[in-house]
Amino acid sequence: QVQLVESGGGLVQAGGSLRLSCAASGRTFSSYVMGWFRQAPGKEREFVAAIVRSGGNTYYADSVKGRFTISRDNAVYLQMNSLKPEDTAIYYCCASHWDYGWPLLSNPNQYDYWGQGTQVTVSS
Repeated sequence: QVQLVESGGGLVQAGGSLRLSCAASGRTFSSYVMGWFRQAPGKEREFVAAIVRSGGNTYYADSVKGRFTISRDNAVYLQMNSLKPEDTAIYYCCASHWDYGWPLLSNPNQYDYWGQGTQVTVSS
């Protein structure tokens, strides 16, 4: 079992940057594949990024590729640059026991644990 707590959300102007963090409890954090999803009002939860256990492979949604970077050490991070108003959403951190590979890691059903989310608002 792992508990996930996100932080770092906030209000930022378009073109700005934010860095989200996800702290995980439990000694086996390094054994989980980690991901970030987001959900905007009235929309389904969508994949943002994922990183495998070793941090060697990363995956991104086309909409954030080149702007967002996922990384991990004792926590998992999402560096978000060149933010756009359409990036406004609640961002969720999640963990999976299994490395299903791509593209299955873009499916929220592949993840076993979820954080409560952190709000990101990008103003135009």
